[in-house]
Amino acid sequence: MRIKTIKPFVYYSFILSILSTNSQAQDRNITITQDAKFEQLLNEKRKTNASISVSERYKIQVFSGDSDKAKKILNDCKQDFEDLDGTIVFNTPNYKVWVGNFRTRIEAERNLIGIRTKYENAYLLKPAK
Repeated sequence: MRIKTIKPFVYYSFILSILSTNSQAQDRNITITQDAKFEQLLNEKRKTNASISVSERYKIQVFSGDSDKAKKILNDCKQDFEDLDGTIVFNTPNYKVWVGNFRTRIEAERNLIGIRTKYENAYLLKPAK
């Protein structure tokens, strides 16, 4: 009877000792080489995102979704509302179509009424203060 109780103890001790030695194998250093073009692309993206900001003026968001639809809606918007500037902003994972650059909320809301006749889901973006 005593041999039966010792056998599982030895077996589990052996398994635990193997597992503990394998867990120590994660102390290596990894060296990653990065292409210079990647850093250049990141800097370009930072410049682009810094130039497009909501903080100064009111804008109207017409669409949020995938890239192809955003491009199509931006082109349609430019044709329908020629007096308004439009841009596409990428905010992971969506592409957003923003139109207008309004100083006052009243001006933005007047344009929003006209835009909603074609784009029902359009809404006003307030400047961050």
